[in-house]
Order: sequence, then structure tokens, then C-alpha cells
Amino acid sequence: MKYRISGLSAEPFTHLYGQSDAYLKRYGAIRQTVVSCPGFPDRISLCDIPAGETALLINHIYQPAETPYFGSHAIYIWEGCTKQGIYINELPEVMKARVLSLRAYDETHLLRQADICEGHLAENLLDLFFADPLISYIQIHNAKQGCYACCAERSE
Repeated sequence: MKYRISGLSAEPFTHLYGQSDAYLKRYGAIRQTVVSCPGFPDRISLCDIPAGETALLINHIYQPAETPYFGSHAIYIWEGCTKQGIYINELPEVMKARVLSLRAYDETHLLRQADICEGHLAENLLDLFFADPLISYIQIHNAKQGCYACCAERSE
């Protein structure tokens, strides 16, 4: 099964870049200096943010659908990053060493399948879930912290 994994678009976050702590607070964001790598996965580039760089911790609505599965959680954004990570039929390296939760949804945004696995095994779950024609997309989360990582969608 062919799929596309995409990081978030930078556009909704760029207004935060370089702003004061007071400005960030108005948007529920906190600036942090990255002290170790890995440890701060960027949701735009889908890479670990290097030590010494700046991360923005912000709440993100990862499931905006008006269903019982509506959800939001904290994520890291690499301050200044504008290059969206796009991966075709492969898992970003940042996810391969983490425990992941995969949640498969249908076109009405209802959860149909879910499981957890070691990151290096996630491609098997993606194939398994996308083998079901009812599955429209799969959200991937870091299982330990629960934060949204990215979305996998069917591709041609």
C-alpha cells in the first residue's frame, strides 16, 4: 500500500517565531532550549531538534473533527523551521527509535483500528491498517508522552 507521511505546515506557527515570551504566553506557547538530542521531535520537519536550538512547546489540535475523537495535546515546533517533512512510503527516522501509537480512522473520522509498536515496526502496521479499504488516514503518536507525531494518508 502506498502512503504519504506529512509533517505539519509551518504557516500556523510562524507568527510565534522570534516573539517575546509575553506574546508566546498569549498563544499558550513556551520557548525552550533543546538540551539533548534526541528528545525534542519537531512536528514540521519530522526531525529531532538539535541540542542548542530553540523549541516552542504548544498545544495542537491534531483531531479537529466534530466526533468523540476530537483531540489536542502538546507538541514541539522547531522555532524558525519552515520546511515541511514529506515522506513517501517510508517512516521518518525520528520515529524509528520511539514507541508509537497508530490510530486508523475512516472517512467520517471515526476510529476503526489502533495499536502500539516499536517505531521500526510501524511500517508493518501502516500496511496492515491501509489494507482495510475503510481506512482513510492514520495518525501516529508518541506512545509514551501521547503527543501527536504526524499523519499518514493513502497516496497513488
